[in-house]
Amino acid sequence: MAEVFIPTPIKLTDRAILKVKELIDGEGDPRLHLRVFVTGGGCSGFQYGFSFDDEHQEDDTEIVKDGIKVVVDGMSYQYLVGATVDYSESLTGWQFVVENPNASSTCGCGSRFSLWRWEHQRA
Repeated sequence: MAEVFIPTPIKLTDRAILKVKELIDGEGDPRLHLRVFVTGGGCSGFQYGFSFDDEHQEDDTEIVKDGIKVVVDGMSYQYLVGATVDYSESLTGWQFVVENPNASSTCGCGSRFSLWRWEHQRA
């Protein structure tokens, strides 16, 4: 029987994991997980979103690393395969930064992106 390869939709760096743990601890609810999602909009066509919740939908994919559960919905999964979430601090604040191999371009803020196939379908 052939082995089936299921790509990991998203990875978190050690810095991102530490920040997620800190934020969940601050909420005082260990049932929370990080939901990463993609929505339409923004200057580049798509944007990343992050939230904490304790809900699980039927089409969610769960990834667990170092005690942190990351959840990606079915629609967002296709856009996040192979992406890495990092945590960054600067003088202007902190943010999660997504490095996404599927993005053909990203916005200067790092939270919005476009896809090659989407750009060419619009033309």
